[in-house]
This record gives sequence, structure tokens and C-alpha cells, in this order.
Amino acid sequence: MNDYEEMYKALFNKITDVIEELKEVQKQTEEMYINADDKKDAPEG
Repeated sequence: MNDYEEMYKALFNKITDVIEELKEVQKQTEEMYINADDKKDAPEG
């Protein structure tokens, strides 16, 4: 019989890791967007 508890823990841990990675990428892209907007509004020269 399969060890469903081990399979569940492995899946749960991987999903948790991926969610944290997605949060970090979202934060990075939001910062890129904000910085790009700042550059657009900056005076030339």
C-alpha cells in the first residue's frame, strides 16, 4: 500500500515552495513596473 501521508507532504511542500517563488517574482515585476514608470516621468538631460 502507498504511503499517502508522505506523498501528501511532498506535494504540500512543493506547492508551498512554488507559491513563495511566485510571490517573489510578482514583487520583482511590480518593482520593475514602478521603476520603468519613474524613468518615463524623469526629466531628460
